[in-house]
Order: sequence, then C-alpha cells, then structure tokens
Amino acid sequence: MEKDKSNKKNTKSGSKSSSESSKKTDNNTEKIIDDIKGAAKKGIENIKDAIDNLGIDSDEIKQNIKESASNIKEKAKEFAKDFDENTKEFQKEAKSAGSDFKKGANEAYEELTNQNESKRILVGILAIILGYLGIHKFVLGYTKEGIIMLLVTLVSFGIGAWLTGLIGLIEGIIYLTKSDKEFYQTYQVNKKAWF
Repeated sequence: MEKDKSNKKNTKSGSKSSSESSKKTDNNTEKIIDDIKGAAKKGIENIKDAIDNLGIDSDEIKQNIKESASNIKEKAKEFAKDFDENTKEFQKEAKSAGSDFKKGANEAYEELTNQNESKRILVGILAIILGYLGIHKFVLGYTKEGIIMLLVTLVSFGIGAWLTGLIGLIEGIIYLTKSDKEFYQTYQVNKKAWF
C-alpha cells in the first residue's frame, strides 16, 4: 500500500511538472515573440532615424512616388494616343499603296494587251508573207510546230512549201480577224497551235 501511495505521489508530482514545463514553454514562446516584436519596432525606429539623419522626408518620398506614377500614367496615355494615330496613318498609307498597286496593275495589263495587239499584227503579217517557213509559229512560242513547217518545206525541196504557205496564209488571216482578247486567250493562254 505504501507503494501505491508513493506511486500516486509520483504521478501527482509528474503531472505538476508536466503542466509546469508546459507553462514554462508558453512563457518562453511569449517572451521570444515579445523580443521579436521589440526588435522589429526598434528596427523600424532605426530606419526612421536613418532617414531623418539623411534629411529625407518619408512624406516627400511618398509624394515623389505618387508624382512619378502619375507621370508614367500620362506618358502611357500619350504613347497609346500616338500609337493609335500612327496606326491610322499606316492604314491610310496602306490603302493608298493598295490603290496605287491596283492602278499600276491595270496599266500593266493595258500595256500587255497593247503588246499582244502588236504581236497579233506581227504574227498575222509574218504568217501571210513567210508562213511556208513557220516563222510565225516561232514568234508565238510554238517551237515544235515551227520546226514541222520548216522541215516540210525543206525536206520536200520546196514542193511542200505551197501546203505550208497555204496554212500560213489561212492562219495569218485568222490572226488578223480576231480581237486582241480573243487572240490572247486562244493563242497565248490556251496555246492553240494550229488554226
């Protein structure tokens, strides 16, 4: 029984020491937190003192920051406005360049059409005069057909010249009776080689 009493005393004293150590830990933690708070306050005061010693006014710094932010905001607005104006100018220039290109393309087409007319006349006259040699075929870019006409004339020792001459005469008349657009479409785009 005495053992039981001593065990109870030990248990009671163990409980007391456990709660006492918990209180000590809480007190130590609170003390550390208070020390940190005190150090932080002291650090802030030291910074304020250093700023005051340098002759810098914290309100002045705040005001300068606000002014700088305001200036940056204004500059950003000006930049956006300039960018918008430049974009509009670029669009106008692009439209102008597009219309200039269209105008130039139309002029080039007209020139091309006029060149086809002179080519049409040239090819028509060559076909009538020198059709038996197939020269008009070479001018149009029909090399194979031109060689055929030339070979028929040369190989037949001129006897086949009346046939190739007749073909040249017929083709020359056809070329000269077509309009520029018909000639261009038929003989240059579609590459119709004969008649």
